Amino acid sequence: MTHATTPAHKPSASTLDTTRIDDLRIKAVRPLITPALLQEWLPTPQQASDVVESSRAAISKVLHGQDDRLVIVVGPCSIHDHDQAIEYACKLKKQAEALSEDLLVVMRVYFEKPRTTVGWKGYINDPRMDDSFAINDGVQMARALLLDILEIGLPVATEFLDLLSPQFISDLVSWGAIGARTTESQSHRQLASGLSCPVGFKNGTDGGVKVASDAILAAQASHAFMGMTKMGQSAIFETRGNDDCHVILRGGKQPNYSAEDVNATCELLKKSGLREQVMIDLSHANSSKQHARQITVAEDVANQVAAGDHRIMGLMIESHLEEGRQDIVAGQELKHGVSVTDACISFAQTVPVLEQLAQAVRARRAKAANR
Repeated sequence: MTHATTPAHKPSASTLDTTRIDDLRIKAVRPLITPALLQEWLPTPQQASDVVESSRAAISKVLHGQDDRLVIVVGPCSIHDHDQAIEYACKLKKQAEALSEDLLVVMRVYFEKPRTTVGWKGYINDPRMDDSFAINDGVQMARALLLDILEIGLPVATEFLDLLSPQFISDLVSWGAIGARTTESQSHRQLASGLSCPVGFKNGTDGGVKVASDAILAAQASHAFMGMTKMGQSAIFETRGNDDCHVILRGGKQPNYSAEDVNATCELLKKSGLREQVMIDLSHANSSKQHARQITVAEDVANQVAAGDHRIMGLMIESHLEEGRQDIVAGQELKHGVSVTDACISFAQTVPVLEQLAQAVRARRAKAANR
């Protein structure tokens, strides 16, 4: 029997029981605040809009070769405490101002964490870190934190993992990342094509770069897909495409931050008709998940920049107030300023890394001037 696809197909007089085949594994469905209501509660002041707009434009200029600074995305692996994030932002703001001629500093403010199996999924999903999954609180807390950091004058960066959460916070984000586990996802490529900010795609978890270059090509194109409006209504979105996308090298089965890796990546990008440029993630597989090795990797990358490589347009650094990481243990107080996800270098260790990178930019600039 062929079922009609128009309203002419009438339901039976009695209500059908679909419980045998629908929502069998759903434990609960709870109401979610709409992005429009959250934005009404926590509107964007003009000063914050100015920071977002100007920093997005500045990052775009770097991507299009009109600004020779390095884009530095630096901050905690993940956010778990508002006050500690603000404390970090205040320290970072001073460094960003001091090095602004050479570095375009964007604070890493990550609210969603991809899990290999299970674990804490982040500030939006479980803001109380107790498996209560108070997501309505999470989106409000996330937006409030972004507004407070923007008030300090720092642009912010985040990873877009969930496909609905960008509607709550993306208007405040200056740079976004698509992670190694989702770079190959069609839905995330479509999302990136409609985002208002520049977007970096990480290479695959195996180290493969082609998935990232394919993602850039896809994100540059226009797409049509289903989504949720800020009013909470399902809708069909049509995007214009995003020309401010780039590759992030984060390592895979082995690190991929060397000059040879940069050459190989840029050759692949060239063959795909894309701009030859990379951002290098000092953490993850590039540091073999040993947080202190980020300092060694930074030195290598700084040497490449100082030698005149303009294809390196930015770096990512996992840095917190204090060094290392800690587990979330019920009933046990967390240490101040220490990551609860990946281990980070301390802010004190971060400062000389930033200064070294700024010096590398000055050396690169001097080499270009002498040609």
